[in-house]
Amino acid sequence: AALNSAVFSDGSFCYIPKGVRCPMELSTYFRINAKNTGQFERTLIIADDNAYVSYLEGCTAPMRDENQLHAAVVELVAHDNAQIKYSTVQNWYPGDKEGKGGIYNFVTKRGKCLGVNSKISWTQVETGSAITWKYPSCLLMGDNSVGEFYSVALTNNYQQADTGTKMIHIGKNTKSTIVSKGISAGHGQNTYRGAVRILKSATGARNYSQCDSLLLGDKCGAHTFPYLEVKNTSSTVEHEASTSKIGEDQIFYCRQRGISMEDAVGMIVNGFCKDVFRELPMEFAVEAQKLLGVSLEGSVG
Repeated sequence: AALNSAVFSDGSFCYIPKGVRCPMELSTYFRINAKNTGQFERTLIIADDNAYVSYLEGCTAPMRDENQLHAAVVELVAHDNAQIKYSTVQNWYPGDKEGKGGIYNFVTKRGKCLGVNSKISWTQVETGSAITWKYPSCLLMGDNSVGEFYSVALTNNYQQADTGTKMIHIGKNTKSTIVSKGISAGHGQNTYRGAVRILKSATGARNYSQCDSLLLGDKCGAHTFPYLEVKNTSSTVEHEASTSKIGEDQIFYCRQRGISMEDAVGMIVNGFCKDVFRELPMEFAVEAQKLLGVSLEGSVG
């Protein structure tokens, strides 16, 4: 964040006035073309009272032998009864099969539910970049405010993804939902790192966290580091996690119906991620499913 503040040169600013529901989904597309370079954009979205906006973000880069850097900052502010939905499909160049090249994707994302009944929803699909560090956060300051985080992170070959979220409950009757899906293949390493803090002032707060990992192969890894801090006894915190592999009976069932091995794995992976995909706008959900299939090519069989 400090580096971005020092050198950022472009980005986008969006203000939604009181009572305005943005009739279309706003979208941005980020691409890194030059060699040995970095991109430091900044995004600021403010939704005033009773406003709504859905914002889409896409990221790609061409193949390079060198590493490139993406260090962006995103800030969201939601006032009384306002709602911001922020969706990302990230497909930066992940490097080659030996782990050479690729984008270093170090992003700071934070949201502030400032008003009563405000809501911020983060949805992300991470299939690219050599290394990803990304932890979208929500400060739930207004009473009855809501924070949501839905994530799919896929790593293949030698990719590393360290993703998660922070939900800080400050106001009364605040709610947060965390759904994280990690898929690891090849030598990929996938990490969920999340923090849920319920402060003394957050009477009646509620959190639900679900972290699921799917392993494709025996050389990949999945790691989960949840941190729960509860300072109010009237709150409710639920956390569940699972780590699994694709069952042979699932593959057998699909193969018996004439489905190829790669298509069968793709179907199972897409089903594993359905809770996140249903939160994406339709065109993004279709793209995300295709991206997962492309990213998994050559990892099964």
